[in-house]
Amino acid sequence: MKLKMRSNGEGIGYDIDKLKFSLDESTWQRAVALYEAGKVKGFAEDPFGFSAVVDGGHRYRVSVSRRQFDRCSCDCYLGEHDELCKHAVAVAIFAVLGGRKLGTEERERHAGIRFCGKTGDIGTDELAEMKRSVSSALRLIRPYEGPSRIWFSYQNALDEGCARIDAILSELPAGRRSAKYLISLLLRMDKKLCEGGVDDSNGTVGNCMERIVGLLESFAEADPECIREFAPLAGRSTCFDWEEPLVAIIDSHAEE
Repeated sequence: MKLKMRSNGEGIGYDIDKLKFSLDESTWQRAVALYEAGKVKGFAEDPFGFSAVVDGGHRYRVSVSRRQFDRCSCDCYLGEHDELCKHAVAVAIFAVLGGRKLGTEERERHAGIRFCGKTGDIGTDELAEMKRSVSSALRLIRPYEGPSRIWFSYQNALDEGCARIDAILSELPAGRRSAKYLISLLLRMDKKLCEGGVDDSNGTVGNCMERIVGLLESFAEADPECIREFAPLAGRSTCFDWEEPLVAIIDSHAEE
């Protein structure tokens, strides 16, 4: 027998970041809108998952797994075709938050990398914490070794890893220490693509690397001292020649 209750978020295999970074912007925002409008009704949980009725124009019956939010069912059009829908995500949000309001940072999902506009070297402790967060995201960018049936879940993991990296790096100030770390990160990601067995058929990781290069270009404009950290790229060949814009900056700076 299911008991109606508000989840406290314990024993769940996902959190708000997992939901936010695993989804496309449209699905996430629509699910947040449903949740914040109080459209999740009659929430209940058992040892295996959660159920509720979501008022999304019609009243949809939804169930979501406790361990994986994309293991769900909904009697809306998408749900009936075994596709993840905003109603299921709204219930998953309720399972994590128990009805409390989303904070600004929880709600925001970065679309790409945005230079924060700050300059100055990042502190040692702050940089170490950022490196840990990026390393955790990089673990989602892993070799593809499974059967074709897990391709979509694999691609979702790449999307999530890159979205997490976008959000983390959007807080990074322009400075030599930051630039040095980004160069090492790019080389690390390049190695994953060239030698690590990552299947980037959709260009997810390559596009993320291009965004990091764009961030470094912004750094060079904000603080030309950052250009000194581009030196390891001179004369180096990479998988997709992503280094070329940065090498061009080195050459241009040398001519001045």
